[in-house]
Amino acid sequence: MATPHIEAEDGAFAPAVLMPGDPKRAAAMTDQLLTDAEEVTAVRGILGFTGTVANGPYRGRPLSIMASGMGMPSIGIYASELFDFYHVQRIIRVGTAGGIAEGVNVGDVVIGTGAHTTSNMNELRIPGTHFSAVADFHLAAAAWQASQAIGDTVVHLGTVISEDHFYFKVPGQMSALQGHGVLAVEMEAAGLYGVAAQMGRQALGIFTISDHLTKEANNMTAEQRQSNFATAATLAVAAALTD
Repeated sequence: MATPHIEAEDGAFAPAVLMPGDPKRAAAMTDQLLTDAEEVTAVRGILGFTGTVANGPYRGRPLSIMASGMGMPSIGIYASELFDFYHVQRIIRVGTAGGIAEGVNVGDVVIGTGAHTTSNMNELRIPGTHFSAVADFHLAAAAWQASQAIGDTVVHLGTVISEDHFYFKVPGQMSALQGHGVLAVEMEAAGLYGVAAQMGRQALGIFTISDHLTKEANNMTAEQRQSNFATAATLAVAAALTD
């Protein structure tokens, strides 16, 4: 039952999918989180795996991990196909983000309850309406509850902004976002939340802060961004498999 962008057979995906952007991060997460995992798709180098959780309270539960690529158009394609053709019920984006809020630091984790955006993708959904791209409350609550048992990482709960541009910034934009309590910037969540709302499914974004845009910080290297996801992944598993 291949789609234009996924070559997996029907039933190849678990009901819940963790979705990092980077295919190498998807493979690394699979190695760390799953056992008996099988690669189920690799179209355009976007790797997807399905196995069972290796350790912890969800040991033995089925779970899939698949990359999304970069940006809202890319995650929108994969999320739409997973929800519509493969009957996936939940997608939890596990990615990196740039800090905006003063109280957020490199290495912290942000649970994205909502996603503002500079894109007009969601403006096209409902004529004459400014669509609110929000995470599923139950998934966010499960991730937040799981974070209370983690003592070595600071976890924040709040809004992010999903940008179309990585390098181009509007003068004054970051300080205004900071003034409105936005925690971090990334590139996919608003698109994912929009698709989930359209399909009647659940979605959440959990982000490791890899750099900071409004203050001096020791930013993560590309290698660190690929591998430093343990806390975010733990919270994502809790959200993905909450009853």
